[in-house]
Amino acid sequence: MGTGRTLRKESHVRPCKTEAGKHRRTAAQRRRLVKFGLGEEEVKLMSAENVRVLVQRPAVVKKMIAKKAEAK
Repeated sequence: MGTGRTLRKESHVRPCKTEAGKHRRTAAQRRRLVKFGLGEEEVKLMSAENVRVLVQRPAVVKKMIAKKAEAK
């Protein structure tokens, strides 16, 4: 087998994620949910994990909003 560069590469060349970046991403995801139509107060009360799950599935969010509007 080879002994080239691919076997000598260090894993520390990839930059580390920072807390500031995480807060920025979370804030952007929360803003995206508000644009989908969820209430701002409702989004504020959600955990970061719930926000991530809902942002990944915008069709589910739109169905939730439609169901709430229908109930009113």
